Amino acid sequence: MRNNRLLPYETIVQATSGEPEAVNTVLQYYSRRIRYAALVDGQADKDIEEYITETLLKALFKFRFLDSPSPTTE
Repeated sequence: MRNNRLLPYETIVQATSGEPEAVNTVLQYYSRRIRYAALVDGQADKDIEEYITETLLKALFKFRFLDSPSPTTE
């Protein structure tokens, strides 16, 4: 059973490697959540919105996937 509301794994992998289209997809996916998190007294705070977006981008480019699955014990 697949959750269609999640970003596809391939998109996330491409975004972490710097693929511009995939990065844009990730930013669009989280844009509503970022705007909501940046509300201050019911008003959108652009500085906070930019800070959250910048933090997301930094984390995205630092993220690394494991190259191989964890070894199994025999």
